[in-house]
Amino acid sequence: MTDYNARHLSVLEGLEAVRKRPGMYIGSTDARGLMHCLWEIIDNSVDEALAGHGKTIAVEAFSDGSLKISDDGRGVPVDAEPRTGLSGVEVVFTKLHAGGKFGGGSYGASGGLHGVGASVVNALSARLDVEVDRNGKTHAMSFKRGEPGVFDGPGPDANFNPFTDQSELRTIGKVAKGVTGTRVHYWPDPQIFEPSAVFSPADLASRLRQTAFLVPGLLLTLTDQDKNVESYQFQGGIAEYVEHLSKDDPTTQIHRIQSDVHFKETVPVLDENQGAMVSREVERDCKIDIALRWGTAFDTEVRSFVNIIATPKGGTHLAGFEQGLIKAFRAAIEQSARKLKATGLKIERDDIMTGLTAVVSVSFPEPQFEGQTKEVLGTPAIKSLVSGVVAKWFDEYLLGKQRGTKQEVENLLDKVVSEAKARISARSLKDTQRRKNALESSSLPSKLVDCRADATKGSELFIVEGDSALGTAKLARDSSFQALLPIRGKILNVQKASLSDMLSNAECAAIIQVLGAGSGRTFELDQVRYEKIILMSDADVDGAHIRTLLLTLFFRYMRPLVEAGRVYAAVPPLHRVMIQKGRVKEARYTYSQQELNELLSALEKNGTSYQQPIQRYKGLGEMDADQLAETTMMPQNRMLRRITAEDAEEAATVFELLMGNEVAPRRDFIVSSADSFDREKIDA
Repeated sequence: MTDYNARHLSVLEGLEAVRKRPGMYIGSTDARGLMHCLWEIIDNSVDEALAGHGKTIAVEAFSDGSLKISDDGRGVPVDAEPRTGLSGVEVVFTKLHAGGKFGGGSYGASGGLHGVGASVVNALSARLDVEVDRNGKTHAMSFKRGEPGVFDGPGPDANFNPFTDQSELRTIGKVAKGVTGTRVHYWPDPQIFEPSAVFSPADLASRLRQTAFLVPGLLLTLTDQDKNVESYQFQGGIAEYVEHLSKDDPTTQIHRIQSDVHFKETVPVLDENQGAMVSREVERDCKIDIALRWGTAFDTEVRSFVNIIATPKGGTHLAGFEQGLIKAFRAAIEQSARKLKATGLKIERDDIMTGLTAVVSVSFPEPQFEGQTKEVLGTPAIKSLVSGVVAKWFDEYLLGKQRGTKQEVENLLDKVVSEAKARISARSLKDTQRRKNALESSSLPSKLVDCRADATKGSELFIVEGDSALGTAKLARDSSFQALLPIRGKILNVQKASLSDMLSNAECAAIIQVLGAGSGRTFELDQVRYEKIILMSDADVDGAHIRTLLLTLFFRYMRPLVEAGRVYAAVPPLHRVMIQKGRVKEARYTYSQQELNELLSALEKNGTSYQQPIQRYKGLGEMDADQLAETTMMPQNRMLRRITAEDAEEAATVFELLMGNEVAPRRDFIVSSADSFDREKIDA
């Protein structure tokens, strides 16, 4: 049994509570909680940079699951803290509610609020090593599950000797005068985190890129397990961040709203004379920084931050932003109701937010968050402050008081009014888009060859290229659950076209009508009439182009269908080889030139004869019905390729690159990728 004395008790009395209830501090013990620990350490370094004491932050991931965060800030204090007699390093990493942010002495505005970030990460780590460059020396200290001591070797499994009487902040080297910084290397505790919890390099890179936008000039580097290094540094601030987030064509330019405001808040403070906490009214300074623009698409992308910390679930600052927008837009549209043909039209939040990309950032001391995970801002006064600033700015903007924005404002107000009218129309027509009404309606496209199934489950809709393929597919399908919809040629490229152009296109409108679930914001996944949507086009370049155009339509206007994994591409064969086995001929199908070559080589090697010439299918219409059924349509034999979009943001970027209006990026992509392209994979 190991020794257990007052020294252990004083260190572990707070941190044991963290280990017993980790979810209270980091939200969960899965990958999300694992990442939250990393954010706590990174945010400490970011706070140093915000205070003007650091220019670089480096994050390094190791193959053993550990991470190291380095910065060139002032370094954690190494002198003794008067009340406890412990070094500043030990206080920060072992005491809850201790640090430069708890009490507001060292930071004007920081992401740290409760003074528990570093100590919580320490408590939940199998090992944590901290090195501090300060006063011309490098100081070091190690911890095992929150307890200070000395390891005999590297890694968390090395022999550990805890301090019993007095802690020691070791001096392990010297640094040049004026060189400061902190390095934290920690190993998450497998006793706390689930076995499936792993760091997400993509999430980490996204967070570092986001931070680089929010702190102009700050250099952040990420080194992965394979020693690949990525760097992030931006000078444009949140305006550049909005430009990065915006994927559609602009309706307005990027606008910046900045204001310094003041408010009073009653908070408990320590009275040095009485030695107790008393409530006092203090005056706070709040910096409001907002960048936004509207685009032609209907997606809304709003990111909110408090002291550079992301608040994914919003809070009072986001509520104030939306309140100010609604107030200003309603007043402007009411004032120009006759011109906009919007008399009696009530504008709602979604009408304004459609197509909006915005970054809302506020900065002030000691924000009130709902929980240590800091996902929701709770400070009440911020709502009215942000709302007032936004409403005032937009009152001037929407009335055309800003030079050179008259046409832009007209376009924006037209867009908002159009969205409101579309919402009202969609609501009135919503009930008519149900499956039963759609089945009984005579308005369904006449070229739809429906199935006999009444239920959505198990039903399939084949979108077929051309009328010739439709004739064969009619004979090949199982009419009990397979429906057919032919399309003529190449449909509209919706990535380049407007919403009205898409709705007026006969082929696009027919697809939306047959599915019966609406499109865009009004799309409802549970109203789709068929369980599987299968794109069946020819196995050539034109067929691939048609399939891409269809996928662009689904991704842009019916994205939940793609994300749910209900869109498939049929894989028809390219060749049929008739193999002679005695007096019997057996058909074998191949799906690529390579597969055909391998089959023929195997047949020749075995001395098996086959019929010449080998049949090459140039299109679905060339197949007999039984061949199409056997190879492409019957579930027991066919091969389907499921279309997924696990990373919607990355997929949207690819669609915009390949199918959007900007020609130059597409040309650059084609030129740069030419050398790596396999010409054998193109069927021409």
